[in-house]
Amino acid sequence: MENDGAAVRYADVAAAAEVLAGHAHRTPVMTSRMLDERTGARVFFKCENLQRAGAFKFRGAYNALSRLTPVQRQAGVIAYSSGNHAQAVALAGQLLGVPAVIVMPDDAPKVKVDATREYGADVVLYDRSRDRREEIADRLARARGLTLIPPFDHPHIIAGQGTAALELIQETGRLDALFVPCGGGGLVSGSAIAAQGLAPGIRVYAVEPEHGDDVQRSFRTGSIQRVENPQTIADGARTNAPGRHTFPLIQRYVSDVYTVTDDELLQAMFLLWERMKIIVEPTGALGAAALLEGKADVRGKRVGVILSGGNADIAALCSYVK
Repeated sequence: MENDGAAVRYADVAAAAEVLAGHAHRTPVMTSRMLDERTGARVFFKCENLQRAGAFKFRGAYNALSRLTPVQRQAGVIAYSSGNHAQAVALAGQLLGVPAVIVMPDDAPKVKVDATREYGADVVLYDRSRDRREEIADRLARARGLTLIPPFDHPHIIAGQGTAALELIQETGRLDALFVPCGGGGLVSGSAIAAQGLAPGIRVYAVEPEHGDDVQRSFRTGSIQRVENPQTIADGARTNAPGRHTFPLIQRYVSDVYTVTDDELLQAMFLLWERMKIIVEPTGALGAAALLEGKADVRGKRVGVILSGGNADIAALCSYVK
């Protein structure tokens, strides 16, 4: 596929939805009167924290693995991830009978490493301050004949992730704005394609951590910018740069890119825990944090927020409670 911002289209997201039917959960959409009053908007939360493997990543992983050839399925796949993509590929591989090797940083949340192994994957740990996960995965892929399933920069991954927004708007009807967590851009680019297809003119906002602002800087400058080993509580958004597929899609379909601090993120996350009674991990609360911090004026509007994951290391996060 060409890298012109049209590598994935609405039809690809719709096709992914057909592949995922009966395999991915059609996650619930929740509302909160208190949060509506606080924001002045009618807010709809798409609860991907309740997705299989605990995050939206299952959508893209299952879509991608389902499209492998018989030879590729037999040989197996390899992926690299701090956790959610790891679990998603491992689970999708288990369901489809595809062996999976996952390269994970040795500081990844234990809950995510343990879950990846429980789904049957072979986990290879590395030191993110010293090694590059892409190089490790490439070396193992060539040595073992494995197919690489990247965490975000792949057309089938992007199309699969976009089904979250597709379902949200199908259920709620037309929205004026959509806030989406952003790491490498797979979820937000796919969601923006789906949203613009169903609700032309919708404002789609990507949200990333302040210390991992590679997508915002790329969006502002018009060229891919990098940030090395960003330090943030949002471990799922510790990517170095948007991808060669995701970035042109973000340029084409996303209205703006916001950042939030770790403190703002934790406040939003704990508010979701306390008031909506749902467990959302830090990365999963990025969109909610931007909404609550008033990054965009949404008063009087119908707003969607994707809560992208719920694989929280509760013991570690409770240490931040003041």
